[in-house]
Amino acid sequence: MATTKAARTRAQAKAGYDAFLAACPSRQLLDRISDKWVALILAALGSGPDCAGGPRPMRYSELSRLLAGVSQKMLTQTLRALERDGLVSRTVVPTVPVTVSYELTDLGLSLHRTMRGLKAWAESHMDQVLAHRATHDATPA
Repeated sequence: MATTKAARTRAQAKAGYDAFLAACPSRQLLDRISDKWVALILAALGSGPDCAGGPRPMRYSELSRLLAGVSQKMLTQTLRALERDGLVSRTVVPTVPVTVSYELTDLGLSLHRTMRGLKAWAESHMDQVLAHRATHDATPA
């Protein structure tokens, strides 16, 4: 009986999520996944550096090399946050030195598809965006 009540409470809360409301937890999640490093990490883990393969685990150093400009601190913080949210799993293999790899969870894979599309859209429309920026900046205010 308690399980049914808990499930009903969760269902009611889920139905009440509205990211337009400041206190909604889904807004906090949107804040997290809209971060550029999150988007790039999810895209990288979902298809690797060549963007042709399927999802695969990647070591920290491999991610660091792939994500040009990310600091060690930012990469570590972002991976920890993604792990906490259940989007990424961390596997430690007791070798010398210790091997740590990161991989998308099923939840992360479901978000990866969206992030991959967003990355592809940005790359394919960048020329248009740059042209619009140039036109806008050249127009007197």
